[in-house]
Amino acid sequence: MLKMKIVAMIPARLGSKRIPKKNIRLLNNKPLVQYVIDAAKESECFDEIYLNSESDLLEEIAENTSIKFYKRSEYMSSDEVTNDHFACDFLKNVDCDVLVQILPTSPFISSDEIKCFVSTMVNDKLDTLVSVANQQIECMYLNKPINFDQQKITPPSQEVTPVQAYACSLMAWKRDNYLDNMRKYGAAYHGGDGNIGTYALDGYATIDIDNESDFELAEVTARYLSSDINSEPKYYVRGEKYDADRLRVLLEDGVTNNNMNNYNKEVVSAREIIANNPTDRCWSHTLVNSKSTCATLIAQMPGEGNRLHYHSDWDEWWHIMKGEWEWFVEGRTLKVKEGDIVFIERNKKHKITAAGTGQAIRLAVSREDVDHIYPEGT
Repeated sequence: MLKMKIVAMIPARLGSKRIPKKNIRLLNNKPLVQYVIDAAKESECFDEIYLNSESDLLEEIAENTSIKFYKRSEYMSSDEVTNDHFACDFLKNVDCDVLVQILPTSPFISSDEIKCFVSTMVNDKLDTLVSVANQQIECMYLNKPINFDQQKITPPSQEVTPVQAYACSLMAWKRDNYLDNMRKYGAAYHGGDGNIGTYALDGYATIDIDNESDFELAEVTARYLSSDINSEPKYYVRGEKYDADRLRVLLEDGVTNNNMNNYNKEVVSAREIIANNPTDRCWSHTLVNSKSTCATLIAQMPGEGNRLHYHSDWDEWWHIMKGEWEWFVEGRTLKVKEGDIVFIERNKKHKITAAGTGQAIRLAVSREDVDHIYPEGT
């Protein structure tokens, strides 16, 4: 049996309406379209991968990512063209046995998901394969129930028959069958005549970017997936207190003089700030306060410090600018002095106390919104 030629096609016009230029808009610092390009390449399923667009800018992305480019006409990029005719145009001009369409508006489709999708298309000998998302909840259409009875008791949600909603993130067609359906019916996107199957996507793969709110949620998702945030579930612990208000934390630690209004300068002299502040009492001065980083000078007198606490999703570090400090960390005491750097991993309980005979100053590097979690009795 001859091996089938399987081609991936990523449609990405520049003139999108609801989100202007969405396919080249950066999602977590990477063009949206590049997410599915990378996944398609990593899947190693395809003889060829095409980026299908009218834009020279997207042609450049295709070249930079070492995939092929199909230059569609301006007409084929217009709102007048249906999905049926758009795919037909490509199939008439690119040789293949199976075409797999991957939409760039579903950036979290993984290479494994693509592999499974293509395997289903080939192994089940399908003519058309449609990706769907199972909606396991009571659904209605035109004010009529689809998968439940309005005159019966509502069953547990896990017993409700799922309704399959088109995801369209992944679509696959046998080329000959698609073109036959176009000749017969003028339509082929949904399968027409032939053996039609569905493939259920779940999790992040079902995220589809259709409007600005979708893009904002995708941005949060992309940052989360690329971060090292602890994915272990966290639960409320009896007696623990949570506080992410940095000013309130400082005040309750006894630091009453806090300058939080003059930060994010390109260059700042920590030594000058220290020299211009009192040496006989506590104070703080915020140097940096951005979405990713917060750096604060904190001065305290011997015996002063903070309360025992920990951070569940943040590693914290400090540079000792002046004097001596004691770090109580998980039952151990670390003694540090000017010039030392202290690093404490997330989830480690710690308490900081100024030591020595004079004022001590530390530069605390954290993040504005990090939760301080105080055990019971703190």
